[in-house]
Amino acid sequence: MEFGPSVLAHGTTSIRLVRPRDARVLQDELMANRAWLKPWEATSPDGPVSFDMRTGIRRLLQQYRDGQGVPFVMESEGQVVGQLNVWGMARGSLSSTTLGYWVSKKAAGRGVTPTSVALATDVCFGELGLHRMEICIRPENSASLRVVQKLGFRYEGLRRRYIHIDGDWRDHYAFALVREEVPEGVLARWIAGQAPQHAADVPPHDQLPES
Repeated sequence: MEFGPSVLAHGTTSIRLVRPRDARVLQDELMANRAWLKPWEATSPDGPVSFDMRTGIRRLLQQYRDGQGVPFVMESEGQVVGQLNVWGMARGSLSSTTLGYWVSKKAAGRGVTPTSVALATDVCFGELGLHRMEICIRPENSASLRVVQKLGFRYEGLRRRYIHIDGDWRDHYAFALVREEVPEGVLARWIAGQAPQHAADVPPHDQLPES
């Protein structure tokens, strides 16, 4: 599985396939942003596991070659500031995938994440021909909730104790888009100010207290 340009960009933000030589800079960013990222990091219910960034990148690239996902790095003004992974890619009658990401604190609030998410979703709907993109976010993660609100992702429901994050099973809100909702593209719709303002609103019966 391959998609066209090696770099996708809008303004000073770009995404591209991760490369083995990105291991050092990504590891450095993770360490420098440890306190910022720890509350949102996936963990194992079986206990702590060692993680080697080079091995992780090799696995991600193998999944890409197998057609199971697309691992991106996010860049701002030419500097690596995070990762964005399209994973769990299903073809056939489902034709769906899921998107997750982390971004350095220094790049937060500058439009890097929504731009990157829009670029990746447009690639999945366009060049890769997928039908549905899903993003699942912890109710406490207000910064990530703002991303789906800006881009007009549609709220789909509450998933109880869905993913093991920061040492325990955590509830998540699920948001999604299907290709027919954005014929002009996610990025173009957002830039034009046409993303629906309340599509990502969580109904009162699903709202959980932030903690």
